[in-house]
Amino acid sequence: MKKETFSFHLAGRQFTVELSDLAEQAHGKVLVRYGDTLVLATVVMNKKPREGGTYFPLSVDYEERYYAAGKILGSRFMKREARPSEEAVLVGRLIDRSIRPRFNLQIRNDVQVIVTVLSIDEQNDPDVPALLAASLALSLSSIPWAGPIAGVRVGMIDGKVIINPTFEEREKSLLDCIVSGTESRINMIEAGAKEIPEEDFLTALEAAHAEIKRLTEFQKTIIEKHQKTKWELALVETPPDLIAILRKHMAERLEHALYERDKATRQEKVDALKAEWVKYSSEVHPEFQKAMTEYVFEEEVNEIIHKRILDKEERPDGRKSDELRGLYGEVGLLPRTHGSGFFVRGQTQALSVLTLGAPGDAQTIEGMEVRTKKRFIHHYNFPPYSVGETGPLRGPGRREIGHGALAERSLLPIIPSKDEFPYTIRLVSEILSSNGSSSMASVCGSVLALMDAGVPIKKPAAGVAMGLMLDETGQTDRYKVLTDIQGPEDHHGDMDFKAAGTRDGVTGVQMDVKIEGVTIQILRDTLIQAKKARLEILDHMATVLPAPRLELSPLAPRVEIFKINPEKIGALIGPGGKVINDLIARFSVQIDIEDDGTVFVTSEDGASMEGALAEIKAITKEVKPGDLLEGKVSRIFGFGAMVEFAPKQDGMVHISELAPWRVEKVEDIVNIGDRIPVLVKEIDEQGRVNLSLKDVPGRYSEADIERGRQERANRPPSRFGGGFGGGHGGGRGNRRY
Repeated sequence: MKKETFSFHLAGRQFTVELSDLAEQAHGKVLVRYGDTLVLATVVMNKKPREGGTYFPLSVDYEERYYAAGKILGSRFMKREARPSEEAVLVGRLIDRSIRPRFNLQIRNDVQVIVTVLSIDEQNDPDVPALLAASLALSLSSIPWAGPIAGVRVGMIDGKVIINPTFEEREKSLLDCIVSGTESRINMIEAGAKEIPEEDFLTALEAAHAEIKRLTEFQKTIIEKHQKTKWELALVETPPDLIAILRKHMAERLEHALYERDKATRQEKVDALKAEWVKYSSEVHPEFQKAMTEYVFEEEVNEIIHKRILDKEERPDGRKSDELRGLYGEVGLLPRTHGSGFFVRGQTQALSVLTLGAPGDAQTIEGMEVRTKKRFIHHYNFPPYSVGETGPLRGPGRREIGHGALAERSLLPIIPSKDEFPYTIRLVSEILSSNGSSSMASVCGSVLALMDAGVPIKKPAAGVAMGLMLDETGQTDRYKVLTDIQGPEDHHGDMDFKAAGTRDGVTGVQMDVKIEGVTIQILRDTLIQAKKARLEILDHMATVLPAPRLELSPLAPRVEIFKINPEKIGALIGPGGKVINDLIARFSVQIDIEDDGTVFVTSEDGASMEGALAEIKAITKEVKPGDLLEGKVSRIFGFGAMVEFAPKQDGMVHISELAPWRVEKVEDIVNIGDRIPVLVKEIDEQGRVNLSLKDVPGRYSEADIERGRQERANRPPSRFGGGFGGGHGGGRGNRRY
C-alpha cells in the first residue's frame, strides 16, 4: 500500500498527515495523527442531486470507537458502540459549522463527512485533528469546496495563551475554546471560560487565528501536490428575469410583511406571499422549477433585510441595533419543584426547573475520551409547539444537545464547588416559545431557578444572541452588529454569536457564520455590544430576585457531610455492603462515601437523618484512652464482660475493672443486656479495647473506693506474682481470652 506523509509542528507536538490507499473508495480521505491520537476522515458526495431539494444536504458524523482508548466499555449486556455520545454530537456540530460556510449552498447533492477516531492518547483531544482531517479530505477530493479551513484549541493559564493545551492543562485554564477559520477570517467559536474579560478573550482569538493561518498554509502545500479537478455540478441558476418579475410584482408587499412586528402575523403574511409567488411563477413561467422560485424568494428576503438595516438601521421589529426586546422574569412558578425560573425576552420564553439530589445522583460519563462524574447537569427541550409547528417527539436531537451543552458550559463557572454545596444539580430548560436566542434565555431562566432554590451561586449570569449584517460585497468595513436577534435576523443574517457571562467576564461563547468568516474587529465590536446587553439583562434579573434565597427549598433533600478515618470505611460498608445497606433501608437515606473518608448522608426527613447520623458516627467512632462511653453488656466470661459500645465495636471490662473492691463473680456487678458507662483504659497493639467500669467518674462513692483500698492493703501476696488479674486468677483468664 502506497503511503505519503507530511508533518507540521503545532504547540511543540507533531501533526502528521498520511495519504494512502486506506478507504480507497471514498471520494476523499486522509489520516491525521497528533501525538498518539489518530483520526480518519472520509468524504463522499452523491452524483445525483436530490429531487425537489430546497437546501444543501450536508451531514457530518464524528464516530467514537472504544478500542481507540484501549477500553472495553458499555453495559454488561452491550459491549459495542451504539448511539453517539453527547461529546461526539458536539464535535460533529463544530466540524459541520466550520466547513458548511465554504460550500455553495445551492448544491443539492448529498455530502457526507465521517471522521472516525482510531486512537486516542488521553493527552491530545481528537477534535482539533478531526477539523484538519475533514478540511483536507474535502480539499483533496473532487467535491466542490472552498477550503481549506483549520481549527485550534486555545487556553489561558496565568495570563498566558496556550495553544492546544493538553487535558491536564485544560483543568487549570481560565479558557477552553476551539476556534476555526480560513487564512483571513474566523468562522466558528465554541468556548467556555471562567469569567474571562473580553479583551483577554480577543487576545486568545488573535493567537488562535495566527496558528490557523499556519495550518491552512500547511494544507495548501499538500493540496497543491495532490489537487484533483472539482466536479461540475448542475446548480440551480438564478435567471435575472425571474428576479425582475419578483421585484416588480411583490417586492414592496414583501418588504411590508417582513417589517410586521408580531412574529405570527409576519410569518403568516410572508408565507402567503411565498405561496402566491410560487403559484404565479409556475403559471406564467412553467419552465422555472419550484425549488428555483423558492430560492429566488428567499434571496430577495435576504437582500431586503440587509439593505434596510445597513442603509437605514431599520430592524423588522423597529428596534435600534443595540436594543433589547422587552424583558420579563418570574420565580417560584411550580409549587412542588425545588426551584423554578421563567425568563422572557420578546417572544422567546424559557421555563427552567431545578432539582437537587444526593452526591450519588451524579451522572456517570463513560466514553472513549471522557470518563468522569457530572454533578451539574443542564438539559434543554425544544418542543415543536414553541414555534407553532407539529412534529414527532423522539428525544433530544443535535440541536437540543448542542444548546443544552452551551447553557451548561456558560453556567458552570458560577456553580458552587462540591465542598461548598454537595448536591447534584439538574436543570431542565423548557422552551415554551421561541423567536431567537432560546439557549441564552435558558441561561437567564436557569440562574433565576438556581437562586429561587437557594443554591449559593457565586454570582448571577446572563446571555444574549448577537447577529451581523455585512455588506453583500463582503466589505468588512461596512456592517452592523445586532443585539438580541430574532427570526428574520437570525435566518437571513450573516452571524449567530451567543455570549454569556457575569458582570465581571465571559463564561460561554458560541459563534457560527453563513459567510466566509468575520474579522477580529467585528468580534471586538460584538463582544462590547454583547456586554452592554448582558449588563442590562442582569439589572432586570436583579429586580426579579437579586440574590439566592437564604434557605434551601423545604422540598429539597438535606445533605450532611462529615469525615471519618478512611480505615473505618470498611466497617461502615460491612461485609458485602451489609451494614450500609441496612442503614439505608432502615432510615430511608442515601449514603455516599469517598475514598478520603468524606461521608454524605442525604435525607428528606429530619428524624431519619438524625438517626442515621447517630449510627454512622457510632460505627465509625474512633475511641482513645480517656473516652467515656456507654454500651451494652453482650457477653460474660469468668474473667470479665464484653461491652458493645458501638455497632460492631466492643471492648473488654476485666473483672478487676468492674468495681473498686474485689469481685468474686462478674454477675455480681453486671449481667447480659445491662447498659453501663465505661471508660477507655487502653487500646493494645492489635486494636483491642480495654475498658473500666470502676474508674467511671461518679460511678462509685468514696466509701466504695476506700473499701477497695482496705481490701488491697490486707490482701496476701499472690503466688503468681500479682499478674494482670490482680490476684483474681487474671493470668489464667487472659490465656483463656
